[in-house]
Amino acid sequence: MAENSKIEWTDHTFNPWEGCQKVGPGCDHCYAETRNARFAGGRAVNWGPGAPRRRTSAANWRKPLSWNGSPFYQCLDCGWRGHGAGKINGGLPVCPVPKCASLRLAPARARVFCASLADVFDNAVDPAWREDLYGLFEATPSLDWLLLTKRIGNVGNMLPVPFDFNRIYPNVWLGATIVNQAEADRDIPKLLELPARVRFLSMEPLLGPVDLGTACRRAGLHLGEALDWVIVGGESGPGARPMHPAWAASLRDQCQDAGVPFLFKQWGEWAPGSGDFGAGGYDTAAVAWDGRVARDDYPVGATSADGWSMVHRPGKVAAGRLLDGSEWNEVPR
Repeated sequence: MAENSKIEWTDHTFNPWEGCQKVGPGCDHCYAETRNARFAGGRAVNWGPGAPRRRTSAANWRKPLSWNGSPFYQCLDCGWRGHGAGKINGGLPVCPVPKCASLRLAPARARVFCASLADVFDNAVDPAWREDLYGLFEATPSLDWLLLTKRIGNVGNMLPVPFDFNRIYPNVWLGATIVNQAEADRDIPKLLELPARVRFLSMEPLLGPVDLGTACRRAGLHLGEALDWVIVGGESGPGARPMHPAWAASLRDQCQDAGVPFLFKQWGEWAPGSGDFGAGGYDTAAVAWDGRVARDDYPVGATSADGWSMVHRPGKVAAGRLLDGSEWNEVPR
């Protein structure tokens, strides 16, 4: 229940600049590129090779300073998080959710996702902008900054020297976007070379089955000591590719077995089951364990050994975010 972001795993979203370039299959249907084109008359002017990145306004850069200086709470009953706690007699904070109104509010640290419309470690970004951003991290010690990148291999060369995660930047969480096993094997070891206080994965859109333990063992670590958080979600928006329900369940089980906090963000456009198959109400598809997709129904010759599962497309809102009947909202402590 975030206050200033619709993204389930953060409280605020801050974009120091806008623009990026596609670097992998997870970028195929980039919502940020689509948004950039919508506000620029139909062409994504800040996307792709050679396109300029656009720094956001000074007023936008001042917002984190305001968040840092404002008390932040989490309701221990309904889970609400935010700065806008109400007051009652005696000056005690009260949960502003009308159906809750609990007095059990605890001080918390606000999480800030940086940057949803760009990549902090994009080669095309002016290094001076990054230096300004690092200064903002230092100036906001009450905020936890979540840096999520598709370019984890760039991070080590783009951090200030020295970059002391423990002493100067304990509020910086570092995450890598992973969409399939190949990316996990390539990028998780790179993430584990960086001594951030919190190291996490965003596995959205999840496009195939992933064994996290394989990649962690390549770095000489077990899953439980390697990663601090795993976020999983299916793809939304035009052209969204379906996610096999068992891929998400497998990752949840891996995290539960290893003691790693797990957050299931969304199914995306596609949900498990065939919906009203045959009635024409929804698009349907069959997804194999290995990621093959057959539109409408199981393909001819399909066998149980291939792990086919039916999915239907009710849209993101209707698909929801329940995995095996439960919400999974675990976060690092």
